[in-house]
Parts: sequence; structure tokens; C-alpha cells
Amino acid sequence: MKKRIVVKVGSNALTRTDGRLDVTRMSALVDQIAWLRQHDCEVILVSSGAVACGRRELKVEHELDSVEQRQLYSALGQAKLIGLYYDLFREYHIHVGQVLTMKENFQPGEQFRNQQACMRVMLENGVLPIVNENDTVSVTELMFTDNDELSGLIAQMMEADTLVLLSNIDGIYTGRPEDPQSQLIKEVAPGTNLSQYIQSEKSSAGRGGMQSKYATATRVQQAGVSVIIANGKRDNILIDLFQHPETTPHTLFKICNS
Repeated sequence: MKKRIVVKVGSNALTRTDGRLDVTRMSALVDQIAWLRQHDCEVILVSSGAVACGRRELKVEHELDSVEQRQLYSALGQAKLIGLYYDLFREYHIHVGQVLTMKENFQPGEQFRNQQACMRVMLENGVLPIVNENDTVSVTELMFTDNDELSGLIAQMMEADTLVLLSNIDGIYTGRPEDPQSQLIKEVAPGTNLSQYIQSEKSSAGRGGMQSKYATATRVQQAGVSVIIANGKRDNILIDLFQHPETTPHTLFKICNS
């Protein structure tokens, strides 16, 4: 039976230091997802990067407020982002489908069922869903906290086996990651409280941070889905997590039967 994996890649894992999209890193991610599919995994990709993409496409002559910026840059950037994914996955003869969603679609009811049915039929027909928030219409109270929250909701909706949160660090540490005295926490049993180790800083390119990843991982673990936090900038990270989990740096939120 195929394993179902939700992979969330954050803006920090997809962008270079100058804020531009790292197409080489993006191509490497596609290579790894193609490998997973060849090894009996169904994959749903939750990808950030649209706003970062759009911000580099257009110089605006007048000042925009935060909502206007998000709407404009995400509209521009999402088109570029999905086009790049389309071209990269086409090299592997993998069809991709875009799913733009909003928080209200995860409330019990018809919208939830419609989105779930759409993604199920995509997977049944070998189409890779690429999910992002519909930033052009989602504003303030309608927004997800970030794509960590979105990916957790997708993992639960689609009854995934594993959620992989790719960031730009290896996982949760007992202190600051750059401190040589800090230790990587490799496994987290259900009910374990790690809040004393969680830094509150947000990511530089996106809305999230380790606090958001920890909150998502805890909720999704409680729902019966294992969660991995790992470094999306490590070469072949997804393949290594699959083939060599014991030697690949990451934090695993275990479920009771794993």
C-alpha cells in the first residue's frame, strides 16, 4: 500500500540570501519528490514562495499597505511559481494540479468535502497536488497563521501517514541552533512539552518560525499523523529521510504505533 506524505517547503528553504527564488534548490526538491513517487509514495506538496516570487517581478511606484502587497505579489508570484513547478515536474512526466485554498475550506461542511474530494481524485489519477493559500482573497482574520498550519490541516484532511516540514534548520534544538552546546532533539513522544526550547523568532522570508512548526507538529501528532521537521537546504534530504533516517538530522514527532 502506498504511503501518503505531505511535504511543506517554506520560503526560507526556497529562497536565496538576496530573497530571490532558488531555482536550483527548487529543482532538487522536484527530483526528490519524483524519487518518492517512484518508491510507492503519494505526495502532496504545500509550497510557499509565491509572495517572494512576485516581489521580484514588479517594482511598484507608489506605497502599498501590507494587504495590497500580499495580494499583488502573490497573484504575480503564484503564476510564476506554478509554471516553474509545471516545467520541472514535466521532465519526469508528472502532472501537477494547483490547489489554492482558504481557512474556511477546513470547516466541517460542503467546502471541506469538495476540497477533499478534489485532492483525492487528483491522487487517484497520478496528479501531484501543489497547495498554497489563496493570498489574493485571504486577508487578516481569514488567513492561515502560515503554511505550517495549512500543511497540518491538509495532512489531517487527507489522512496522510507523514507530514514533512522543510525549513532552513535541522529540527528542534535544546538551545539556539548556532550554539555548539545545543543538541538536536531527535524524537518527540506524544504528550511531550518542548515549549522551553522553542525560539519565538519568525522566519526572515515567510510568516512562520519554529514556534509555528512546533504548534503544527503537536496538533498533527495528536491527530495520529507523524511529523518530521528537517532542513530543506540539505542535499537529498527527503531521500535520506526515507533511506537513512537514523543518520539524517531531523526531529520526529512519533505517533503511538510508530
